[in-house]
Amino acid sequence: MNTITIQDESAAGDILNEITLKFNEEYITVSELIKARIELEISRYNDNVETYKKGLVTPGQLESKLNNKKSKSIDLEKQLYIALDAFKTNGFILLVDDQQVENIHQKVLVDKSTTVSFIKLTPLVGG
Repeated sequence: MNTITIQDESAAGDILNEITLKFNEEYITVSELIKARIELEISRYNDNVETYKKGLVTPGQLESKLNNKKSKSIDLEKQLYIALDAFKTNGFILLVDDQQVENIHQKVLVDKSTTVSFIKLTPLVGG
């Protein structure tokens, strides 16, 4: 089993969150990396809503679940679509070993020495 550590960073470079993912393969695509992250976030959310740290899973759906106990569980496919769309439209950038990744089909080495950073971009207000 190969592991990779993912960090969420602010635009200023501050580390906001860190998670470790495990894969059977030595190389994965960016799409597989994002999907594994979404699956882990949904699992952590379902395990304990109060301790869940905000990640790629969209807050709107989380808020609706928190405010309405009868709402459905988080839809993996919908969250994956939202995250992949955000990647394609620069809602966040992804750095692998300090190099920006621009293609969801790009291969990533799954190794404990590989560094992966998700940097969420904030849209400018007003114009």
